[in-house]
Amino acid sequence: MTYTLLNIVFLAVVAVVGVAAVLARRSPNWRAVGLASILLIALTAIFDNVIIGTGIVDYDDALISGIRIGVAPIEDFAYTVAALVLLPAVWHLLPTRTREAGAEAGDARQNKDS
Repeated sequence: MTYTLLNIVFLAVVAVVGVAAVLARRSPNWRAVGLASILLIALTAIFDNVIIGTGIVDYDDALISGIRIGVAPIEDFAYTVAALVLLPAVWHLLPTRTREAGAEAGDARQNKDS
């Protein structure tokens, strides 16, 4: 299985969750997600190039598309893109009560530490 095929399957699941968040009218602030994307994709490019360039990680050339940003294959960026869509979408699809309970638990811990 190539990295591209693996990414297509993985990103299809992410797309379904993202669309579900939009259709539920509980979608995240996509502008904020876009701004975070700029930072996280830049950081991914920097650090992936470092770890691949130093030989810590390597990719089989037969399993990648050949498109690279520096020495990092483009397929390596799919996980960053998936996280940028999946995490805010899931957060907004969670019941509000769950998020409020988590916030209250955090407040209780903070008050206990004070």
